[in-house]
Amino acid sequence: MTFLETDRLLLRRFTEDDVENLVQLDSDPQVMRFLTGEPTPRAEVEHKILPAILRDYHNGPAGRWAAIERETGEFIGWISLDPPEDGSTAELELGYRLMAKAWGRGYATEGARAVIHKGFSELGTQRVWAQTMAVNTPSRRVMERSGLTYVRTFHVHFDDPLPGTEHGEVEYALTRDEWVANKGRG
Repeated sequence: MTFLETDRLLLRRFTEDDVENLVQLDSDPQVMRFLTGEPTPRAEVEHKILPAILRDYHNGPAGRWAAIERETGEFIGWISLDPPEDGSTAELELGYRLMAKAWGRGYATEGARAVIHKGFSELGTQRVWAQTMAVNTPSRRVMERSGLTYVRTFHVHFDDPLPGTEHGEVEYALTRDEWVANKGRG
């Protein structure tokens, strides 16, 4: 089921047939560098991650969508507006994870802008936020290009921290009022 389309992307619901797509995405050390630092085990994708994505579709209109390159029909990753546990859409977390071969082509920004627009214009969203490691400059650029602005740097304790963890996590956000005020500016 298609959630939305952009000039170059089709964002659709995941299905049980997407296990291999998610395993491939989460097996790339480059993709996982700022997340876990290691590939996600297939069993975790099959029995935890994909079932959780599919379950979220029953809780409301927000969630995670497979990003398909329209020109080729190829799976290139996912874009999300993840709801809180209660499934409400007032405050949603923006997320994106793309295959390394799709990096640097503007797909993350294009998909992020599209889901932000849908959140504010159709889902009743009042605030979109995102976070990443402070050292993850490419992800921070996507947040900025998508209209989010820096909110704070914070530190989380990890038993097995990734390189760069000592610099903290950053949060970016955009409110509906800010989005409405800036819509005409590009």
